[in-house]
Amino acid sequence: MILFENILLKNNIRPTAMRLLVLRFLMSENKAISLNYLEKHFEKSDRTTLFRTLKTFSKNGLVHKIDDGTGIAKYALCEENCTCEHEPYLHAHFHCKICKKTECLPNYKTPKVSIPKNYTAQQISLVVKGICGKCNSN
Repeated sequence: MILFENILLKNNIRPTAMRLLVLRFLMSENKAISLNYLEKHFEKSDRTTLFRTLKTFSKNGLVHKIDDGTGIAKYALCEENCTCEHEPYLHAHFHCKICKKTECLPNYKTPKVSIPKNYTAQQISLVVKGICGKCNSN
């Protein structure tokens, strides 16, 4: 648990028992997860506590929130030293239409988007939808 505590402290997050458990769970998953998915794993935990944990992780740059077009926000761990809201860390995401898995594609960066001077960009999202490699091989 020392590793997880250090990760939280590095991101200016006070380590609590729930935050440590959620971080450990996120690191064990190889996909972006929703609050509902997290809640099913932590059945005895309060939904509000889980939501606040994800919100804290997001605010402090430990996870990023993904809008994959399903209407349900997903959360994925950020790469080390990531500042998701700034280039060159913006990357594509892939959503499989069969298994419903959404995953980060950190090696596929989003293109630079130019907007008019009096506009302020607040979020850029690139989601590729299709069939993942695992589902394609079935």
